[in-house]
Amino acid sequence: MSEPSTPRNVLARIDRFLGTTEHARHGATVVHLAGDAGDRQYFRVLRNDAPSQILAVHPGPITFAKLPFTNVAKLLAEMPVPIPRTLDYSDALGIIALDDLGDVTLQAHLDVTSPETRATLYRQAISLINTIQQRGRELASPDYVSYKIAFDEEKLIWELQFFTTHFLEAHRGATLTGPVQAALAREYEAIATELAANPRVLCHRDYHSRNLMVHDGSLHIIDFQDARMGPDTYDLVSLLRDSYVDIDDKQMDPLIAHFLAGRVAPDEDASVFRRRFDLMALQRNLKALGTFGFQSTSRGVPDYIAFVPRTLGYVRANLGTNARFGRLHTLLAQFLQELR
Repeated sequence: MSEPSTPRNVLARIDRFLGTTEHARHGATVVHLAGDAGDRQYFRVLRNDAPSQILAVHPGPITFAKLPFTNVAKLLAEMPVPIPRTLDYSDALGIIALDDLGDVTLQAHLDVTSPETRATLYRQAISLINTIQQRGRELASPDYVSYKIAFDEEKLIWELQFFTTHFLEAHRGATLTGPVQAALAREYEAIATELAANPRVLCHRDYHSRNLMVHDGSLHIIDFQDARMGPDTYDLVSLLRDSYVDIDDKQMDPLIAHFLAGRVAPDEDASVFRRRFDLMALQRNLKALGTFGFQSTSRGVPDYIAFVPRTLGYVRANLGTNARFGRLHTLLAQFLQELR
């Protein structure tokens, strides 16, 4: 195996892992894949006479049985919703072998598919959210880590402050006076308080087009290890106000209606739900901007900056059409010309 851009210690760990499995007897070829915003690396193991597999390589040793990934995977498999199976692992080497779902994310597939297929896939993605929420209620247990953590008021405010620190200040170079910081804090607190009071359900936490794989014509869910409790709009917002995909209101409105028709919850006026959706979208998109700024300024990964314009576009549209956000709009527009 030759991967000059991969640290030698990682390659050595992979060689050791493959040497303890059947891969070594089948002349495996290992290909380094693009990773996510986390600290894991991913590799594809190719063989001539068996299905390929994906290796998730952690920075160091793991305890597989205690990983949130393992715990959440068990919960999702009980629902069931489609996720990759775990095929093998090594605690000492920090490696997990998974089903290979291919390279086609929903984001990538949208570029080569028809509007009809696009709509079908989005309805399927929304039906999976409905399943996670409904079955999440039925399977609730302290045995699962996801039920012990939540997007509570403190977490939601922290994420908004993350946007201030890493996008406004670090990435855009804004200097915030004490009065402006205090005014933003009041706006953030109001947003978080209202969101925290929304119906709370099981959330994937990062349910967007890059974490949905198109495999054998159906969607499969990945990157689910951070699942937790949160507002019932959270995953839907992640999907329909996705920083990686353009979705306008003409496309979005019937998809929101599909979600409402499929959920098991008390009837709610569509306009009331849309108000809650927009509030969640504002918080989620600001948090995404914070993440993009952090990746660029703190981790030296500029790739995510390409998605800032779309995300700011969603923020601008939300602020501009909701009078309730007028004060926040004024505050942010001082530092972000895209919002003026």
